[in-house]
This record gives sequence, C-alpha cells and structure tokens, in this order.
Amino acid sequence: MADFHQNGNVATLHNLRTTTPEALAHELATFAQTRKISLILPSLFSELEGDALPHILDELSEVSYLHRIVIGLDRANEAQYRHARQFFSRLPQEHVVIWNDSPRMKAIHGRLGDLGLFPGEPGKGRNVWFCLGYTLACKDSAVVALHDCDIVTYSHEMLARLVYPVANPNFPYQLAKGYYPRVGDGKLNGRVSRLLVSPLLIAMKKVIGDRDYLDFLRSFRYPLSGEFAMRVAPLPDLRIPSDWGLEIGVLSEAWRNLAPKSVCQVEIADNYDHKHQEVSEDDASTGLSRMSIDICKSIFRKLATDGTVFSEEIFRSLKATYYRSALDLLDCYHSDARMNGLHIDRHKEEKLIELFARNIVEAGHIFLDNPSESPFIPTWSRVNAADSALMTDMLRAVADDYDEYC
Repeated sequence: MADFHQNGNVATLHNLRTTTPEALAHELATFAQTRKISLILPSLFSELEGDALPHILDELSEVSYLHRIVIGLDRANEAQYRHARQFFSRLPQEHVVIWNDSPRMKAIHGRLGDLGLFPGEPGKGRNVWFCLGYTLACKDSAVVALHDCDIVTYSHEMLARLVYPVANPNFPYQLAKGYYPRVGDGKLNGRVSRLLVSPLLIAMKKVIGDRDYLDFLRSFRYPLSGEFAMRVAPLPDLRIPSDWGLEIGVLSEAWRNLAPKSVCQVEIADNYDHKHQEVSEDDASTGLSRMSIDICKSIFRKLATDGTVFSEEIFRSLKATYYRSALDLLDCYHSDARMNGLHIDRHKEEKLIELFARNIVEAGHIFLDNPSESPFIPTWSRVNAADSALMTDMLRAVADDYDEYC
C-alpha cells in the first residue's frame, strides 16, 4: 500500500515507512500536553470473552499520550458489568466503563424519550453516541478517536497513525478516516466494501449522474472502516445513525459540515482483520444482509436531502447497473488476489453480489415507503438545548454506577 497517490478530493496520508512508531508516539505525547486525546471503545460484553480485546488492551497499555479511554458496554447484566470493571482495570490510563444497560443509564434514555429525542435502538451507533456525549460532558479533550474492539491484528501504531493528523496543531484536518487492506486466512476480505459499496457508487454515478457527494465517498479507499478520529469542535453537531450505516453516516456528516481540506484518510495498517459477520441470506434483519440494506438506505437518504429524486424505475436501473459493475470489479479482485497468492471463491462472491442487488431494490422500497424516516440520533447540541442538565446527570449516573456496583 506504500504509494503517494492523491485523488484530489480528500488528502491521503500514506505510510511510506520512513518514520518509526516511536517517533510518532513521541510527537503525540508532545501534542497531548496541550491537546488531550481520548479514545472511545464501543464494546459488547461478549467481546471481553474473545481473543481480540485482551490483545488490544495489552497494546493500549503501552500508549502514554492517551488522556482517557471511554468504554461503552452493551448487553451486560450487573455481574458482567462488575467483571468488565475488573477486566479493563489493567489499563494504566484514566478510563471509564459506561454500563449502557444500568438502571441509571436507562433513566437517562427515558428522559431523552420524554423530550422526543429517542436515542435509537441498542447497537453500535447508540453506544458510540453515548460515549461521545460522555466525552463532551467532561469538557477536557481536544481530540477523540474511535475503533472497534474485535480487531485481531491490532497494534498501538494503528492508533498513533489514526490520531496524528487531527492531533497535530499544524495540520488543518478535523476528521481522519483510517484505511488498510483486508487480508486474512489466505483470502481477500472486506466483502461489503468490495462487492457492494464500490460498485454501487460507480452504478449510482451512471444512473443519476455526477454528484459531488458520490465523488467524495469514492475518494475513500475504505469507506466502511470503523476507525476514525476527530477534533472535538464538530462533535456536538454530529448526527450519528442508529442503524448499520454508522460509517457512511459519519462520512456524510463530514461532507455536509466540514470543508474538503479539513478531511483526510490515513493508512493505519499493512493488514487488518476482525470478526466477520454472517451473510444471513435468508434473514434481512441481521448479518451482511441487513448491513447492505442499511448502507444503501443511508446513501439514498443523503442524496435525497440534496435534491435527488428517486423512483421505482431508478432503483430497477440501479440494480442492473450495479450488478454489471460488481461483476466487472470481481474480475479485478480475482486477478489481484491470484497475483498475491490469495484465494477468492467466485461462486460465493457472485451469490453475495446477487443478494446485494436484491437488497438495493429492497432498500429502495423501504425508502420510498417511508421517505421521511429519520434514522439519526439527535445531536448533542440539540440534547443540551432541550435539557441542559442531562449531560452532567449522565456523568453522575456513570460515577454512581461505579460507586454502587464496584
């Protein structure tokens, strides 16, 4: 991946292998003296029982420039929360575990509901949103980073490269999006990005014409990566999607709210692998099937807000154009994999393309049936305007959970 290509839309910061992780960490420690850096880890309790998260904590224990680590804990009972506190206690940095299922946090959810500010169904989007709210309420961080808790190839160098563009005060960037190749077990991975998002954006440009938003999304080498870092200033007005369109949603918000020169993508790893979702071909409510529908809906909604008119005919044309574009790209991926000694199961990948093609139309039907549906959790600016005490009360709720249960 070591090249120096720039696409002209967003800055691409490469890993040219001309500096060391230690040098980056030293600079970040200097920046952090005046620009505190926090990390958000959205986690299911089940991830505490896997192999990836313990290794991530081992790596994070070596990071000296982090001010605070905020862990959002989902799907945990009282005993599991107590275990999580012990599990994360090895971290030398200041850290907090937000028990999203605690009675106190559920009371916070209820207050939001009473205000008409529904925080969304349980999931990564809502977890991240509460972690962002907690971080903003602390009022002491200048930079916030986020990455997943199931990265089996994790290294603390990934975090250093992710936060450096927004932590360096001499850089103009407000948001840095991580990218990397997806290779594991002798296979080329990243199926949703390769087989859905890339050919879908190509097809949409052919069907509905040039759109700056489409060019913006196509500029990112891995638009579905779960790793990004931001300066704090834009966070209060960030609209977090509550479904599986989180990553596309964050990029959409960056395109809407930030100047192009304030967004960059940064190469953070030579290889990246994490937990793989099931396809769930017969169940559109879970797995890659649901993910594909939510991603499509997210893109359709964003284009609609900018004046694009959709119809049944457009979605039928989009399905056919996508299918041809995806098969063309599959030829490229097959050649790339073979030249690098990797394997692609063309039969399975063509079946996945067929599923995605059907789900493009399904997402279109959902959008046309309810075009006013809002999948976004309200911004923290709006929450603060509706109830100026809620963020402070959330800090107290988290602290009281610590005192009572630990």
